[in-house]
Amino acid sequence: MMALTQDELLAEFESMTLIQLSEFVKAFEEKFDVTAAAAAVVAAPGAPGAPVEVVEEKDEFDVVLTGAGEKKIQVIKVVRELTSLGLKEAKDLVDGTPKPVLEKVNKEAADKAAEALKGAGASVEVK
Repeated sequence: MMALTQDELLAEFESMTLIQLSEFVKAFEEKFDVTAAAAAVVAAPGAPGAPVEVVEEKDEFDVVLTGAGEKKIQVIKVVRELTSLGLKEAKDLVDGTPKPVLEKVNKEAADKAAEALKGAGASVEVK
């Protein structure tokens, strides 16, 4: 196996997604029993001094139902489509707002869920 130069390693890190980079940092920390705070600075180009944990938090969003609106039955249907909840559980969630519908999902999934809920007449927050 040929060893990579520092420039080659940096080029490889640049091509990785934030999730891949975060997983790499976790694996690196576990393998060598260290905290890779210094590596996080190198690995996050364009964000000097930003630890990977801060970037990682922005990859996960919660979709919170804040109100059912006038079309409660439609909102319950959408909640059931987005989750694995049964009819009673979905109704309880809608009746007990504000409640999270989805937790720790990526931005795309959070946006799609929020749009579906808003389309049914619900009030939604993405946090």
